Amino acid sequence: MNVVITGASKGIGYALAKKFAASGHSVYALARSERLLNDLKKEVENKQGDAKITVKTFDLQNGDIKGELFTELKTKYRQVDILINNAGLLINKPFEELTDDDFDLSFEVNVKSVFRMIRDLNKLFVKNSHIVNISSMGGYQGSAKFPGLSLYSSAKGAVAILSECIAEEFKDRGIKVNALAIGAVQTEMLSKAFPGYQAPLQPEEMARFIMDFALTGHRYFNGKVLPVSVSTP
Repeated sequence: MNVVITGASKGIGYALAKKFAASGHSVYALARSERLLNDLKKEVENKQGDAKITVKTFDLQNGDIKGELFTELKTKYRQVDILINNAGLLINKPFEELTDDDFDLSFEVNVKSVFRMIRDLNKLFVKNSHIVNISSMGGYQGSAKFPGLSLYSSAKGAVAILSECIAEEFKDRGIKVNALAIGAVQTEMLSKAFPGYQAPLQPEEMARFIMDFALTGHRYFNGKVLPVSVSTP
């Protein structure tokens, strides 16, 4: 499988890239940090010399997805079997302190980058390609909400609805789109949202579930927003 993962330089994305590569899949890992991506590549190749991993320093906000990224992926792989839109940004501020710039940044990274990745790589998806968008329990309707996270939760809610809509758009082509609303996982982002809280799951554990879902979930689900949560803080 040819697997593209955004936000691969840390946390769940980092763990996902390692697990897919260790299982023999071709991994194309995207993030903004060249240093952290190089650490990822070194770790993967030290454990498995023949691992098929490519790391790409890329800014999802401003990068040329339709031109540079599309061309590189088409040349290298010809098609994308799995796209995991994992990259995210959390702003933790009381609602009355949020600025227009905060709003724009949150929705640019958490929603528009997902939209652009799917739209601009559209021609690389084939029948049974699976697009997995990482949402959050914060964006899951009826779930517990927390002070300071209104923009993050709202953006992740938008990702959920976007996933449902794109699944309908791509249905006739056999391309499957689902969203996973992730609960508490011990990542840097969670620590920023809930300082001092200890989550019940580590990134490697959640990555194991997401990888299995990306590989097989499209046989059972399409256009679904699925909660994946032991707990929310």
